[in-house]
Amino acid sequence: MSQVGILALQGDVREHVRMVASLGYETREVRRPADLEGLEGLVLPGGESTTIGRLSQRYGLVEPLREAIAGGLPTLGTCAGMILLASGVAEGEQLQLGVLDAVVRRNAFGRQNDSFEVDLEVKGLVQPFHAVFIRAPWAEYLGPEVEVLAEIGGHPVLIRSGHMVAGSFHPELTGDARIHKMALSGMGAG
Repeated sequence: MSQVGILALQGDVREHVRMVASLGYETREVRRPADLEGLEGLVLPGGESTTIGRLSQRYGLVEPLREAIAGGLPTLGTCAGMILLASGVAEGEQLQLGVLDAVVRRNAFGRQNDSFEVDLEVKGLVQPFHAVFIRAPWAEYLGPEVEVLAEIGGHPVLIRSGHMVAGSFHPELTGDARIHKMALSGMGAG
């Protein structure tokens, strides 16, 4: 059975574990470099991007994550996970893996009290996806290999580049596994 790792330093770890398990995959919480061994997919969850970045450094995960993802590991990054995957942020400084050719704006839609839900038209999905946005980023710059799968007001909120899918929102909070399925479709059958 295919095994998917969930970066488990901070954020929506349990919710992603449940969602990935609902697709028939085994899950492994990733807290140390050794936890990446043998994985066939990876999820970088939402949470607080600065905290996730600092803990990734503290536990020696930055380079191993970068190498695994750059090496072709199918990866889903949601909210803070999108920020972690990106090559830059539009404001301030942020530890990033730099594996996704995109610059993102943190908290682009506003603060916590500006959180919202919306039905998104997503390229490749027949029915709209009900998306939950909480202090969400958006992509401001995309490299030529990055495909926009969904946007709000002209701002990309779901993108794909090769084996990586990154979204501004929290699909793990919806009960709808289609975004996870899309991201992990490059793996062996679960």
